[in-house]
Amino acid sequence: MAHPGTRRRRVTALTAGLALTATLGFLPAGAASAADAAVSAGAAAAVPAASFDGPQLSYVVNVKGGHGTAKSVKKAIAAAGGSIVIAYDQIGVIVVHSKNPSFGQTIRTVRGVESAGATRTAPIAAATDTAIDSERPLTAQEAKDAAAVATDAQDPLEPLQWSLPAIKADQAHQRTLGSKKVTVAVIDTGVDDTHPDLAPNFDTRASANCVTGKPDTTPGSWRPGPTESDHGTHVAGTIAAAKNDVGVTGVAPGVKVSGIKVSNPDGFFYTESVVCGFVWAAENGAEITNNSYYVDPWLFNCATDPDQTALVESVTRATRYAERRGAVNVAAAGNSRMDLAADQLTDTTSPNDAPAPTTRTIDPSVCLDIPTQLPGVVTTSSLGAKGLKSSFSNYGNGVVDISAPGGDATRYQAPDGGAVDGRILSTLPGGKYGYKAGTSMASPHVAGVVALIKSKYPYAPPALVKALLYGQADDTACTNPYDFNNDGVVDAVCEGDKRKNGFYGEGVTDALDAVRR
Repeated sequence: MAHPGTRRRRVTALTAGLALTATLGFLPAGAASAADAAVSAGAAAAVPAASFDGPQLSYVVNVKGGHGTAKSVKKAIAAAGGSIVIAYDQIGVIVVHSKNPSFGQTIRTVRGVESAGATRTAPIAAATDTAIDSERPLTAQEAKDAAAVATDAQDPLEPLQWSLPAIKADQAHQRTLGSKKVTVAVIDTGVDDTHPDLAPNFDTRASANCVTGKPDTTPGSWRPGPTESDHGTHVAGTIAAAKNDVGVTGVAPGVKVSGIKVSNPDGFFYTESVVCGFVWAAENGAEITNNSYYVDPWLFNCATDPDQTALVESVTRATRYAERRGAVNVAAAGNSRMDLAADQLTDTTSPNDAPAPTTRTIDPSVCLDIPTQLPGVVTTSSLGAKGLKSSFSNYGNGVVDISAPGGDATRYQAPDGGAVDGRILSTLPGGKYGYKAGTSMASPHVAGVVALIKSKYPYAPPALVKALLYGQADDTACTNPYDFNNDGVVDAVCEGDKRKNGFYGEGVTDALDAVRR
């Protein structure tokens, strides 16, 4: 999440969907009925994709059972006018493109299909740029002033990184920088591995471009394009910028990071890309994944909607697979100032790839923000420089697991000491540095601490690593009344006690305790 004002893309920098079949109802009914007949009759012959002239959409099809079932479902997909992009048989998820406006409705009736749904409401098309710029670049004077006061033990810009002492990472570094045998997968907008602070710790073998839903390992394919978001590069620096007398320092500056690009040039994180990202990370040695985004186009995915429930199922399968393979999945809680434990919320921005999103009232226990609300995922809220919940951060008792610095407007929470900005300073493409704020910036602080824990306990399974993460967190009591801008109006209510509550979860992550206990 880069900053509070953007479309909460997580590019968490800082979302009463229209029924898909209704919006595409102008398409010829004859072609759809032909596919229905072919599938229901179990016909092996496929209806040619050219028979359909609707907009081409992407779908995920979730299969029940094993490979035998998947084989028959694949035949049904072809019969319904679908073209398989890739089949993740290890989790029973098939990525499909189709111009058949009734494809989802048709394939959901096939034996062996648990759920299926369109991953977007806009047709697949060439994208235009909507990249997020850095909230504020580092100035030359700030860099000069920081270097002048940096100690011999610090990188030149470390005096500007108030978030490191906030979680005692500076003290942890006196004991360990983390192990190069540990890799954190940055599932995001892409990572510039040529940055001098990232190149020493970058794992090219574990990196890929998953934007199409199918991994592309062409060298450099994981980097953001020149007009694409710098978000992933910023996240990667917070986790593992090298301690090398250059620039900034990461929370775990001795571990590896990989870049898994899942955001298209428009900045959308679609389901098929995210599924690819988790599977790729799981099968290429990642011990931790960082997920500072939400899956487009729905801010919340409701179990009552057949398309949305299929998206939840696909991503759930992918995150569980990654955890079974040994990865701890860390995610940003979101930047909408919402109580994710409330009885109901108003979503005004979904679907965010439609010309006119609608307003709907949802139950966040039934309509999920994914991946952050999925079982097993470490949900991270954001703190500002004064140690209070960030003004923009989502929260929720029983939903938020842990908290970490993600920054805030300097006028709300100004840092002490030599730091001059209440946001988080980290790496940007092209060897640059800049400030961002959001739960997107909090999540990588936690991912870095998890990497330090994994470095100390290399054989610990994810459940134990998470228990250690929560056990070392500093208990933080509720902030009530919470009035972030001091205008006399209570902006949020924190529920729970000092040991666990809706603002800070199990507490504020503690890097020092992570390496000394």
